[in-house]
Amino acid sequence: MIRSEILRDIAPILRDQLVVCNIGIPSQELHAIDDQPSNFYMLGTMGLASSIGLGLALSQPKPVIVIDGDGSVLTNLGTLPTIGNNCPDNYILMIIDNGSYGSTGDQPTYAGMKTDLAAMARAAGCDNVVEVQDKDTGDALQAALDSGKGTVMVVKCDSGNAKMPVITMDPVVIKHRFMEAVKA
Repeated sequence: MIRSEILRDIAPILRDQLVVCNIGIPSQELHAIDDQPSNFYMLGTMGLASSIGLGLALSQPKPVIVIDGDGSVLTNLGTLPTIGNNCPDNYILMIIDNGSYGSTGDQPTYAGMKTDLAAMARAAGCDNVVEVQDKDTGDALQAALDSGKGTVMVVKCDSGNAKMPVITMDPVVIKHRFMEAVKA
């Protein structure tokens, strides 16, 4: 499976959850598959979805699901110890590990080589780290939500992007409707 197939598979679970989605093509894919006001699409700031989602989870009680990529997490490795030392029970970081920088042309990441993101998360202090194969993502995500424990999921999948339209919604509109979903 590629990332867009995983997103399509988990869309019913994500619906009405607070979701912070990684920059670029992942946000385009989620937007095209199942746009929700409760989805915050990152249109810039590579590597910060996990940090923004953590701040959101720490500031309010609703579950927060962050859809991030291996390349983005690798650009902001400081996020893993921050999560490991401050992870609230309402935070789920789902790292889609396709071994590539998908939004910039599928150049290989080190996670596609020797770097083990699950081991890095554990070493950073993350207590509940789950390694998942693409086809099992929905069950693992639902289990993480049901557990009520902060979770880091590393989802292994194939590299590749679905052809999706660019998000034309103004970033201010994305922010406003997401803030309303957080308040609801």
